[in-house]
Amino acid sequence: MKILLLCKKFPYPLKDGESIAVHTLSSALSDLGCEVSLLAMNTSKHFYKSNTYPPEASHFKTIRTVAVDNQLKASAAFFNLFSDESYHISRFVSPAFDRTLAEMLQAENYDIVQLETLYLAPYIPTIKAKSQALISMRAHNVEHEIWERITSHTTNGLKRWYLRHLTKKLRRFETQALHHYDILLPITERDLRYFRNLGSQTPAVVTPIGISAEKFVQAEPIHYKTPSISFIGSLDWMPNLEGLEWFIQRVWPMILKEFPQIELHIAGRNTPKSLLQLKKTNIFVHGEVPDSAAFINQHPMMIVPLLSGSGMRAKILEGMALGKAVISTSIGLEGISATHREDVLIANTPDQYVENLRYALASEQRLSEIGQQAQRFVCEAYESLNIANRVMEAYTNHLVETV
Repeated sequence: MKILLLCKKFPYPLKDGESIAVHTLSSALSDLGCEVSLLAMNTSKHFYKSNTYPPEASHFKTIRTVAVDNQLKASAAFFNLFSDESYHISRFVSPAFDRTLAEMLQAENYDIVQLETLYLAPYIPTIKAKSQALISMRAHNVEHEIWERITSHTTNGLKRWYLRHLTKKLRRFETQALHHYDILLPITERDLRYFRNLGSQTPAVVTPIGISAEKFVQAEPIHYKTPSISFIGSLDWMPNLEGLEWFIQRVWPMILKEFPQIELHIAGRNTPKSLLQLKKTNIFVHGEVPDSAAFINQHPMMIVPLLSGSGMRAKILEGMALGKAVISTSIGLEGISATHREDVLIANTPDQYVENLRYALASEQRLSEIGQQAQRFVCEAYESLNIANRVMEAYTNHLVETV
């Protein structure tokens, strides 16, 4: 089976959920015998500078990248107010990318073209014109829902109106695009239900972010002298930054009052200056770290204080696979069917964060047991080869039906 992946950014290094999701599924499909190629935008926001591709990408038969300027521009954003087009989507429309896609489709007979996120949907007409390939949409999130949640937390009246206007157009585009896919691969069951409610009748396979159990099960236990919490996530993604700032302002003072020795360690790609210059008691900001697993492993607990967003958090899976006690909001945990106070700890308010820390830190044995159970849960439920097998079966069945 020949599969062409289209990505809105080059999915390396593996420092964010989208990149991890692309890598784990594509490498697992390759392990199962598929011939997988990659066409990715090399965007101004996530520009890949190296002249060589990383060894993690060696499973791709072919890799092509196209430079795309997707920077936010004030003039384009203003004139978009008078257009029916979604500004979120239009930033990823590139004639050069379209030409390269057409060339690849004419040079190779792909069975599947897999779109990684909604932002590749504008290229469906080219795919249909240049090939007979089935079109698969890997929906990492319900994109307009993220912006609906962000808008609901925006207090500035003018900004709130503008975001609502943009989100309405994004919702319309996302809803209409649902009727142009042959197969839908939502990240979570919850997202699949959402898409069904929007009118999608496309065959679908829930395709969560996977992990390779072998990579994590041998993680050795670490003894911690000082109780500490980690946060790691791309801080140029608005929901991550929004949630972290809420945690620092609203939750951290209450935690310190009860646990004065506890530390919070923050790491993330594109950390803003406001955080790098932060001076708060027992908060340490590390910026981008070279190895996320090594950073997570230095701390027994991990927080995911998301207030908005959609889809699934790869860092939760990584933290659980490394045997950490993860404390997350319900939104952060969407798509992960873990059980409160067995595999994970759920906290949606400052009081609940304090309560769950009190529970986890009651004894060293309890903290260890939560981490061990988390590791067992995630390695059983999210093994990447099992997920890829389900996707391959769906692709094979659909290809047979169309012959």
